[in-house]
Amino acid sequence: MIQISSIKSNLTSTIWETDLTKLPRWKSAVFNIMRMSYVIIRDLADGQLTLRAMSLVYTTLLSLVPLLAVSFSVLKAFGVHNQLEPMLLNLLTPLGPKGIEITSRIIEFVENMKVGVLGALGLLLLFYTVVALIQKIERAFNYTWRIKQNRPLTQRFSDYLSIIIIGPVLVFSALGITASVMSTSLMQQFAATELIGPIIEIVTRLMPYMLIIVAFTFFYIFIPNTKVKFHAALIGALVAGILWETAGLAFASFIATSAKYTAIYSALATLIMFMIWLYLSWLILLVGASIAYYTQNHERMTLSGHELELSIKMKEKLVLLIMLLVTKNYYHNKPAWSLDALTHHFNIPSDTLADIMQSLEHSGILKSTADDPPVFLPAQPLDATPVKHVLEAIRSDMDDPTLKISLHREENIINKLTHEIDAAIDTALQNKTIKDLAFPSGSGNRKDDASEN
Repeated sequence: MIQISSIKSNLTSTIWETDLTKLPRWKSAVFNIMRMSYVIIRDLADGQLTLRAMSLVYTTLLSLVPLLAVSFSVLKAFGVHNQLEPMLLNLLTPLGPKGIEITSRIIEFVENMKVGVLGALGLLLLFYTVVALIQKIERAFNYTWRIKQNRPLTQRFSDYLSIIIIGPVLVFSALGITASVMSTSLMQQFAATELIGPIIEIVTRLMPYMLIIVAFTFFYIFIPNTKVKFHAALIGALVAGILWETAGLAFASFIATSAKYTAIYSALATLIMFMIWLYLSWLILLVGASIAYYTQNHERMTLSGHELELSIKMKEKLVLLIMLLVTKNYYHNKPAWSLDALTHHFNIPSDTLADIMQSLEHSGILKSTADDPPVFLPAQPLDATPVKHVLEAIRSDMDDPTLKISLHREENIINKLTHEIDAAIDTALQNKTIKDLAFPSGSGNRKDDASEN
């Protein structure tokens, strides 16, 4: 037992303490894969991913029929609604004969749902149910990406409706084009040749994997409320797609030998198997999102896995450094700083830095642009922004105005002490502004400021 513990300790030390910059590229890739596997398994053991996957199963059961009803109505307008059943059947293939039964029941529910006779209130509730599903998915993805802010309400509805209305059309159009190309006489002639035929057969076998990977890549880029790089989304989708197809084969094998479960659960067996498959599907999707997150944020792959907590002193130092960089680039007409650029500059997690930038925005010191990605500019003249205001922004942003501390007799003593501290800070800063901080000698060649923009 002691030997196993020693081996585990040595292995962990080797994985996490090795300097990857001194290794060949292939060895560095192997170590990164081992570190990624460690943090993903740790996140799964933590339980939040599994809990959110279970929550999505419940929401899916409530929203599946309304979602398909809306998609069916949209697809019917384009004349491709007949493809809905084969697509759903393909997704439920791992359930075997039960998948056919569930597909026929769902399609029956969808056909019985007459969208035209629901009325304004019924139609509104129908769309709300669908939007609630996508909102729950976004929150799960945002948790995976350590994002605390969801999309604004107006952007939420516009983005969600584009997924609901445009998404099915694009998916089925792509499937239709692929099927048409593969069935052309020219493609059939190529398939009959000795040289190209095996290649076409391999591509045909890999097509389900490719379609799932493309769909997952889209999810990972579009759904989280942050800028997700394509290569990170693709790597997450690649792993999740392979896991999803492999899990489907394993689950189909399990279903084929589950006669005992049918005997135990009787009529509920089909529903239980369906819920288990939904759970596995959502869990795999969230695991892929985690892989995409760690691929884009290598600094978050740590042995401890604890969230970075900055002290007040470190936050004050960091916020002054941020304002120093923003001011110098602004007055020297250099590109404005984005969150990603600041993250890489300071080498700290983006979510930790995002909280500080949000404090500066709430205090009206900085403002973010509508660019993609957004950049930060001064929200007020820098030569009239005291350094003390910047420090106050980081100190008081998290204060809860409803919290009242009862100091009783000690209140006067504490108030006197805090006033003395504030007076000492004022004396030390001597009304110094942010521009004075960036250009002590009074340089700075930019004549316009934020008030003129």
